[in-house]
Amino acid sequence: MIAVIDYGMGNLRSVQKALEFVGAKVIVTHDPDLILSADSVVLPGVGAFKDCMANLNKLSLIDPIRKFIDSGKPFLGICLGLQVLFEESEEYGPVPGLGILPGKVVKFIDGSSDTRKGPQIKIPHMGWNQIKVKKNAPLFAGVGDSPYFYFVHSYYVVPEDPEMVATVTHYGIEFVSGIQHKNIYAFQFHPEKSQTLGLSILERFSNLN
Repeated sequence: MIAVIDYGMGNLRSVQKALEFVGAKVIVTHDPDLILSADSVVLPGVGAFKDCMANLNKLSLIDPIRKFIDSGKPFLGICLGLQVLFEESEEYGPVPGLGILPGKVVKFIDGSSDTRKGPQIKIPHMGWNQIKVKKNAPLFAGVGDSPYFYFVHSYYVVPEDPEMVATVTHYGIEFVSGIQHKNIYAFQFHPEKSQTLGLSILERFSNLN
């Protein structure tokens, strides 16, 4: 059973439907006991970092998430679910995150008004973009070296440990679009919105046990 964490934000239904489509048994829940007893957990997310952390705290989900990850069972973070794994975000902040992974979350800089500040890009980064696979992680078997996935975000993670970087993407700059560390898999892109290749990643995740 895969538990998709419901903390009042995010595209829960699309993640649930995508996992069920690839044959997984799924429950959407904010019950700590159900989360801890699940075979795998998915933390999806769309929205503001600060609101996400506030909701997780309000629902007493921070400790269960940490305990589940410590158990060694497969954990998948999607979009905001990737970002909150890190120590802090500069979005309306700095705002403390879960602190499970060392690093921070920073905003893309649009240099259209002053090219010295950064490249000219539209924010948010929205639409299909390539990822470059940097790590031989099991979820990427068969996707190729530079497949396309769907993104919607204005912030990106900057991990302290380069060994956890699984994928990178170029959007004005090269940024980290996926990490893999022990039993943690997390992506800035949305596999549930990325058609066949995205579904293949979710299917491999559901079979990790």
